[in-house]
Amino acid sequence: MADSSDAAGPTRALVIANPASGSHSPELVREVREMCSAHLNHCELHLTTARGDATAFVRRALERPEGAPDLVVAIGGDGTVREVVQGLDGTAGRAALMVVPGGTGNSGYKMLWGDRPWTESLKAVLADSGTGGSARVRHLDLARLAETGNRVYLGACSGVIADALITAKDSPLHGRERYAKAFTDTAAAYVPYPGRVVVDGRVVHEGPTVLANVGGGRYRGGRFLVLPESLLDDGLLDVCVIGGGVAATEVPGLTLEAAHMGHPATVYARGRSITVERTDGERLPLEHDGEYQHTIGASATFEVLAGALAAWAPTDPA
Repeated sequence: MADSSDAAGPTRALVIANPASGSHSPELVREVREMCSAHLNHCELHLTTARGDATAFVRRALERPEGAPDLVVAIGGDGTVREVVQGLDGTAGRAALMVVPGGTGNSGYKMLWGDRPWTESLKAVLADSGTGGSARVRHLDLARLAETGNRVYLGACSGVIADALITAKDSPLHGRERYAKAFTDTAAAYVPYPGRVVVDGRVVHEGPTVLANVGGGRYRGGRFLVLPESLLDDGLLDVCVIGGGVAATEVPGLTLEAAHMGHPATVYARGRSITVERTDGERLPLEHDGEYQHTIGASATFEVLAGALAAWAPTDPA
């Protein structure tokens, strides 16, 4: 998709943060607000009050006849970013997303900016965008989860990665170590589920399934390189399936360096529509953007929405 490297920089920011998050940092919020206020005409802060509030507030802000933001800064982890993305959906690029990492894995930040310090990234957006600048707007592909209608930003995964989210809830650790430990612990006792994956009408995998990841972002948990060949704006969704021929205990180590890609039990494909199924009729263990999908049935279908999200990114890829 075409980018907007010659577009003018932002002038009005809406900063969204979730004070109920376990990783919430008032100091981080203050720093972000001060940076935006120093460079832009206006900066508004909204601290969310309930589940879904970020989505609703972003939508209302963008519908204002005057004073609508052209930059929405999501501070937090993948959950906060997920809600903001839902709010930006269908707004025809009137505002672009900027992610500031403040969660556990922060894969939604890393997929755009890599491991650059967030202060460097945000400063590029605020003060060094436009022609010849170090930041630009990209139009990223999203996925639509047909069963719920929700937009998927980072990606979705069935199997062991999904179940690791449940394990992580009871962990005393913080940051990326929290999810890494949960991933390892979950894999130690994980039993592959009977599954099938269909890409554009073609069955690419059927049988025991450790995970099927659709996206989207290359990393999960901020460090596990599950989709190493994924492009964020090629108009296609990537899917990586790791079958029962790989012991679940090996998956965390293999995906750290994308070593799973060379295993005969791994399938990698691309398409515009991807269906992940559980063939025994039981509920599919599934998450997307860091949220476990407790109400999903035995099947989940993802449809690409090409170029659907305007987001700030480095001019030189991270």
